[in-house]
Amino acid sequence: VARRLSLRKHPECHSMAGGKAIEHLAQSGNQELLTFRLPMKHYRNCNFSFSGLQNLVTNAIVQKEKEEGIQEGEILSCVKDVAAAVQHAVAVHIIQRTYRAMLFCIKNSILPSKNASLVVSGGVASNQYIRKGLQNLADANDFALFCPPPRLCTDNGVMIAWNGIERLRAGLGVLHSTDGIRYEPR
Repeated sequence: VARRLSLRKHPECHSMAGGKAIEHLAQSGNQELLTFRLPMKHYRNCNFSFSGLQNLVTNAIVQKEKEEGIQEGEILSCVKDVAAAVQHAVAVHIIQRTYRAMLFCIKNSILPSKNASLVVSGGVASNQYIRKGLQNLADANDFALFCPPPRLCTDNGVMIAWNGIERLRAGLGVLHSTDGIRYEPR
């Protein structure tokens, strides 16, 4: 979304990563001026998906560009409102799906009935709006929320590499063959 909004050209965001730029602009935007339908409302599982939301946002941006008579790559006058609406929709989707996962784990005795924890990491955990929503969710359900400091909430690739370092230090070795490993490339 940040790329489609050309936020690198925005004077307040030229040196920010996309997610940080969205969060920054959203702080002074009006999330109610645009409403995006939440993804996967009819699926009764705990999966996340943002592709449908991305399509809705892209279509809304195209419509706003037409209304404002600007070309792709120019900054919309309502860019802060788009950022706020997108951030809100992403946060609500994450919170709703996480809540479903929490309920599933409790119902199936996967988590203890007391002192359960929710851990959030990666780039999404650096967003304070999302983090606050997850904190409210955790508090309402008597979960402890654990998030690394934002400076450590970076791309998951770094965490995967760190896992490799920890495995190597623990003498667990590094996987040299993918035979017998199942994965879903999505």
